[in-house]
Parts: sequence; structure tokens; C-alpha cells
Amino acid sequence: MTIFAKPIGYLLMGIYNVVGNYGISLIILTLVVKLALYPLYAKQLKSSAGMQEMSSRVQDIQRRYANDREKMNEEMQKVYAETGFSPMSGCLPMLIQFPVIMGLFALLRNPMKYMPASATMMFANHESFLWIKDLAQPDMWILPIAAAASTFFAFSMNSAMTMQAPGTPEGQGKAMNAMMKYFFPLSILWLARSYPAGLAIYWAGGQFMQIFFNLRMNKVREKMKEEQEQKKLVERAERELARKKRARMKGSYQ
Repeated sequence: MTIFAKPIGYLLMGIYNVVGNYGISLIILTLVVKLALYPLYAKQLKSSAGMQEMSSRVQDIQRRYANDREKMNEEMQKVYAETGFSPMSGCLPMLIQFPVIMGLFALLRNPMKYMPASATMMFANHESFLWIKDLAQPDMWILPIAAAASTFFAFSMNSAMTMQAPGTPEGQGKAMNAMMKYFFPLSILWLARSYPAGLAIYWAGGQFMQIFFNLRMNKVREKMKEEQEQKKLVERAERELARKKRARMKGSYQ
């Protein structure tokens, strides 16, 4: 992860040289990284919304051609072509974000490994911040609880907005989400009590930002849903007009 950790390390050092406080520098770094990754996150959720919209069509195709996989794939490709949807469009943003996040974890666990040798930064890593006496040491309760709580709310909101992939049993998806909803935050609580407080600041701050991102994306998804419903109404009206037109033409010939 050096390819990502080193550039972010230089960025952290640059921020510190401006603000002169390591704790505040970590908060600013969190803001910069999360804002930079926001377009990818938005793309991922919009892709999920697209999958939700076409879910019924996909499930119908799977039922009709359950015994003819070749015909099923052919019909699925037609649906993808009509809607402009790509099954991989939701995975790509996550694949891009993952190495960046891992690079950040590597940097914040061992800052001096990924930043230029500097006595200033070496001491900065051990600065105090608010109630934390040494940012290089774990904070045992306040930050871990904040990190776990923010993770719980962010994950819960994200799960509510994200539709499971078509074809996945509903019960199985709900059970997995319910397990992760509690297991993941508890894991963060345990890890945050083991890792440097600086890393916990990044994670907690990032998850709080994620909550605001989720609120924003929820509004975007609601707008998309309204547009999709309006489109359906227009298409239904057009089909009804076409049917009436055919009926009149048929009556005139008779």
C-alpha cells in the first residue's frame, strides 16, 4: 500500500506544516480524503439504485428462463443494453476506494514509515489533543465508542439505502445485514482500543462524514425514484393511448 500511503503522508505533513497541530491535521486529512472519495461513493449508490429499479425485470427473466441459461443471459444483456446498466458499475468504485483506505490505515498506524524523515513530524505524532495525551497511543474508551457508534449508524443507513443483488434470497440478505450491523461496529470498538488514537480519529471522523453523505444520497435516491415513477406513468399513458388508437383504427376498418 506504499503507493497510496506515501502521497497521503506528504499531504498530512503539508497540512501539519500549515496548521501546526497533529490532531487538527488528522481531521482536515479526513475531510480531504472523504470528499475526494465522495464521487465514487455516489456512483456506487446510484448504481445500486439502478439495480433496484431493474430488479423485478431481472427476477422475471430468471424465472422464465430458469432452465435455459443461454437464453437467460441473452435476455439479461438486452435489459442491460436498454437501461445502460452495467453489473460491474457498483463494484468498481469500491475496488478503487479499498487500496486508498488501506493506504491510509498503513500511514496512520506507522506515520514515520511513509513520511520524509523529520524530527518535527516524529514529535508531532506524539502530540496531545483534547483529552488524549499521546496520539500515537490508543485511547481506551471515548474514541473507540465514538468510532463504533458512528460506524453503526453509517452502516445501518447504508444498508437501508442499498438494495441486495437480484437473485439473492431475501432472508439470507437480511440475516447477513443484521449480523454485520452489530458485528462490524463491535469489531471497530475492539480495534480502536488497540490502534493509535490518531487512526481512531480518522475512522470516527470519516464515519460521521459518511452519515451526512448518506443523508445527502438518500435525497438523491428519492429524487431518482420520483423520476422513475414519473417515467413509468408517462410510459403507461403512452401505451394506453397507443392501445386506444389501435382500437379506433380497427373499428374504422370494420
